[in-house]
Amino acid sequence: MTDIDRAKQAVRQQVWDLLERDGAAPPGVHGHIPDFVGKEEAAARLADCDVWKQAQVIKCNPDRAQFPVRIRALQDGKLLYMAVPKLATPKPFYLLDPALLTAPIETAVTSTGAPQVAPTVGPDDMLPVDLIVCGSVAVSSRGGVRLGKGAGYSDLEIALLIDAGLVTTDTAIATTIHQIQLLEFELPHTDHDFSIDLAITPTQVVACEAGRARPSGIIKSSLRQGQIDSIPILRA
Repeated sequence: MTDIDRAKQAVRQQVWDLLERDGAAPPGVHGHIPDFVGKEEAAARLADCDVWKQAQVIKCNPDRAQFPVRIRALQDGKLLYMAVPKLATPKPFYLLDPALLTAPIETAVTSTGAPQVAPTVGPDDMLPVDLIVCGSVAVSSRGGVRLGKGAGYSDLEIALLIDAGLVTTDTAIATTIHQIQLLEFELPHTDHDFSIDLAITPTQVVACEAGRARPSGIIKSSLRQGQIDSIPILRA
């Protein structure tokens, strides 16, 4: 583990501890994208933003914290791409089209329901993405640096879509989080980490000024052998 990895993990541990201490996330939050208290309010606040209203195609993570975001996307008639957990299939995204769903929205947007009703698609099958919503453990209001749970899947998902030309510097990236997860100091980061444009809590929308350029796609030198072995699209 590098010094940056250790610094990142220390921040995650601090945030997880605070969320549990204050009852802002359920017990057992450590190691996960926090299923925070107020996620419905944060999703509603995101839906009030112009970037959401203008978006027709949204890509979102499958975590519980963003469950109401995915529901709202389909209720608003938007096309939704949801990452397959751990990018474990050759085509690593679910296509959720509200006009074609054969199950209730609340079922279709879960990691157990989507495989039953949604086809999987790869970058070659996808439309350009207008808005990305990701889960986070911590976000810095200074520069928008985001820390996930440490597995690197969100970074890879976005890098794949950048490589395919489906995500550009004009594509907004947002996250919904608890106020505890929004930090005022700069966070450690590496070349493959992306930054957040908007951090939405249950009570506010914070525009983060990006202090660094967005990664240009997959950085092969940053890939771990375990990722290549376990993620089909990387092997391909």
